[in-house]
Amino acid sequence: MSAAFRKAAKARQRPHRERAQPAARTKLGLLEKKKDYRLRAHDYHKKQNALRALQKKALDKNPDEFYFKMIRAEVKDGVHVIKQPKDEITPEQMKLMRTQDIKYVEMKRVAEAKKIERLKAELHLLDAAGSAAGRHLFFVDTEREVREFDIAAHLDTVPELVDRVYNRPSIATLQREAVKGPTDPAHLKKLAQQRKNQYDLLRQRIEREKAMFVISQKIQTRKDLLDKTHKVKVKKETTTGPAIYKFKFQRKR
Repeated sequence: MSAAFRKAAKARQRPHRERAQPAARTKLGLLEKKKDYRLRAHDYHKKQNALRALQKKALDKNPDEFYFKMIRAEVKDGVHVIKQPKDEITPEQMKLMRTQDIKYVEMKRVAEAKKIERLKAELHLLDAAGSAAGRHLFFVDTEREVREFDIAAHLDTVPELVDRVYNRPSIATLQREAVKGPTDPAHLKKLAQQRKNQYDLLRQRIEREKAMFVISQKIQTRKDLLDKTHKVKVKKETTTGPAIYKFKFQRKR
């Protein structure tokens, strides 16, 4: 083939043009054709593999295998529907169950309240660290009295016992008899830790008693909702309280 013929054939060829970029992808710039083809091919083969796996699973399935939808489903007018289970509990039975639940929760709550009172009686509301949670204020008349104020003299005790908020004997008592109770710092630290543990237990029991009270209220609310009287919800249920409903007034005979 001569050079002139090749030149004429090349002139007759149509110029190759790149396919137009989709409008949604213009912000991403021009993409290479080879890379775009690989992505589409990978997605196509992934879908074909998934379809083949589903077909194999359907072929391997035993048609006589039992599953619960065999007895819970039926076909009506060519539509596959699930049978709704019938309510086998009457409203009266449900109310009785709610009553038993409330009695059980109230029994547990009362037992917890008794334990709380017993713990409070043992601890005498003393702070675990040996000092009161609040502040003990002393009132004086002048600033000079503030500068010269001696807390040990004011409390009529020795300076070593000032930090105690309980079992703080006066000087007259100390002259008659010795200090009762442990005075060793290590022993006092151990007792303080024990009191702290007791207060932590008391706090947990108080929180548990409050939670049981909230549960009892919620159960009672659900029991009241079984009544067919018209009602309107006033407040939604929260973690700290039940929902509040307003019932239509009905005159009783």
